[in-house]
Amino acid sequence: MSDANYSPAKASNELNALGDSIANAGVQGIRFTTAAVLGWIGAMKFTAYEAGAIEGLVASSPLTNWLYSVFSLQGASNLIGATEIAVAALIIAGAKFPKAALLGALGAVATFLVTASFLFTAPVTEPSLGGFPALSVVPGQFLLKDIVLLAAAVFLAGDALKRIAPES
Repeated sequence: MSDANYSPAKASNELNALGDSIANAGVQGIRFTTAAVLGWIGAMKFTAYEAGAIEGLVASSPLTNWLYSVFSLQGASNLIGATEIAVAALIIAGAKFPKAALLGALGAVATFLVTASFLFTAPVTEPSLGGFPALSVVPGQFLLKDIVLLAAAVFLAGDALKRIAPES
């Protein structure tokens, strides 16, 4: 049975429009959930609990261990938290302002590159399960999410560049 109103071109256009709508919802979802994660975790850095919880990770990394020679345990945590909150704010502002989006996305890329690097510098494997590839719950599995967040930040950077291009 054939539908007189069916046309492959029309169906293709409708699928493209639906795909664009879903992709746009996905971009906004990535933008706001990435900002929420950074902002929430950044705010937690101002607590003594979180400052103590990240100490081993920060101290184990050549990228971050210097913080404790410059700042106190809480001071280093506060600096990290303030940076994460600032990056989250830029990502949110980026919904309207593409250049803020790019700064926020690049800040998030840097943040998640550093935290993902902890997978190589902190004790993340579970020895009772034979070591690698068995990741401990904390910090191993906890840090694993950062590689997905890194990919999201890279995506947001690309999206920001595409939005900036017409302004140039």
